[in-house]
Amino acid sequence: MDAHILKKLVDDRAEKRAVVLATRLTDGIQKLLYPPEIKEEKWLIEVASEVLASDKGRVVEGPDGDWFLNPFNPPLRLILVGAVHIAQPLARMGALSGYDVTVVDPRTSFASAERFPDIHLLTDWPDEAMAALAPDARTAVVTLTHDPKLDDPALQAALRSSAFYIGALGSKKTHAARVARLTEAGIGEQDNARIHGPVGLAIGAKSPAEIAISIMAQITETLRK
Repeated sequence: MDAHILKKLVDDRAEKRAVVLATRLTDGIQKLLYPPEIKEEKWLIEVASEVLASDKGRVVEGPDGDWFLNPFNPPLRLILVGAVHIAQPLARMGALSGYDVTVVDPRTSFASAERFPDIHLLTDWPDEAMAALAPDARTAVVTLTHDPKLDDPALQAALRSSAFYIGALGSKKTHAARVARLTEAGIGEQDNARIHGPVGLAIGAKSPAEIAISIMAQITETLRK
């Protein structure tokens, strides 16, 4: 691999920038593609975007030969709003699954390094935290507090983003009340339908760890569909 390309890949990873390494199989020529910023042929832009979305490399046939496109995506992110009991095992599971995990909670007695060792903590209010974190298509957001003052602003921000997964803890009754509040705040029916509520797969989970398993499983299921 060309040293310049290797350095760019290292820099892109450090800056969490999505990039596709394209290699022409006939002669080994390589170039880096940055959808949607790249100024290449339309077919190459479309295929590079698809490769990033699937997170899987593939060989494509182009007008000048076959190309192997290898995606280099930034890490997946998991934003947990609420440093509650369920967040503790869920944060660890997310980290073990390869996510950059951030726990958001302005209550510093909950959001402490003692309770969440080696996890990124933000003690800003959720609306401020979400604006700074800027969820994207490789981000999952889960609200866990049951407190509308904390959960609702985070959900509104998540619904305005391209986050691939949005979940909210609570019963069906709690979720119905939540949807009513969000609707009153101007969130449409289609956007509200993006929220997984009650959050998690229906596996009969009871304990915080079991509920965390059900949530992480649902996030994984959504990601891999």
